[in-house]
Amino acid sequence: MKKPEILVVGSFVMDTISRTEIFPASGQTVLGTSYSTAPGGKGANQAKEAALLGADVTMVGKVGKDAFGDTMLASLNEAGVNTEHVGRTVDGTSSGIGNIIITTHNGETLNNRIIVLSGANMTIRPEDVAFLEDTIGSYDMVMLQFEIPMEINQLVAEWAFQAGVPVMQNPAPIAPIPEDLMHHITYLSPNETEAAELLDCFVREEGKPMTDEAVAGIQEAMKKKGLSKLLLTLGDAGAMTIEDGVVTAKPAVPGIHVVDPTAAGDSFVAAFCVAISAGLSEGEAMEFANLIAARTVSILGAQPSLSTLDQAIAFHKEAGRDTAVLEKVKAILQ
Repeated sequence: MKKPEILVVGSFVMDTISRTEIFPASGQTVLGTSYSTAPGGKGANQAKEAALLGADVTMVGKVGKDAFGDTMLASLNEAGVNTEHVGRTVDGTSSGIGNIIITTHNGETLNNRIIVLSGANMTIRPEDVAFLEDTIGSYDMVMLQFEIPMEINQLVAEWAFQAGVPVMQNPAPIAPIPEDLMHHITYLSPNETEAAELLDCFVREEGKPMTDEAVAGIQEAMKKKGLSKLLLTLGDAGAMTIEDGVVTAKPAVPGIHVVDPTAAGDSFVAAFCVAISAGLSEGEAMEFANLIAARTVSILGAQPSLSTLDQAIAFHKEAGRDTAVLEKVKAILQ
């Protein structure tokens, strides 16, 4: 089969990463343990991961005329992403920046906090994506996120819907979803916190498994919102799809040492889209995506932690894990 053709319309964010064992309280100054920078942004992360896994990826977005913009474009180009439709700002607006604070204890990551300064990402205009109205039908999947203007998500999703192209909408950072957008997307991919707020329903108690009652509540909330399909990520509890009363769940990969959770959701969503576009079932696609995301969290940084298929296979084989679904996708895409 030909390689999946994936379109990503989304964001570029240069991550500035500080690690500390003490998260500062109001008015407090603490000493951190390390600092680094890494190209990121939900759109760019997802585009790069999909390309590394073997898809033909086109990225549409905008960066500033600055060193961060140069670095982020170079990162995607090195992975083989087509960036000819990425614009540069003309008004001096900078590239997007993400300030990330990772709290640790004895070297173990406890949590992360992220502030995104949108910069060039919010300067994308309808005229920047107008060419897609006539060309979007050539893609196998469209991937969107909420780090760009909502108007752009709505336009691109509508054109994809009209052309019969599935749309993956990653609702992060969380924002109210317009009704027309909800009807034009194929997959909504929130984490459990985002799902609870967007659907106004209970998902699960922290650290406990999903209950049948919670799933039923989610399904009822989906009907009220006009959402046909949900791809729900549950952290260490794995992931599940919910559609028309059919629930498919896959557990998380056990035995993973978490170094940095940044970009884990992005790598999961990108891997899921590649697997679906390659012809795998949703259950297989979640299993595949869980394995890819597991390697992501074991490495510091957003894009530096993203995996090729060979890297993911070697990582999990070394730990004695089953890599059959990774090998299956590799065989399909070769």
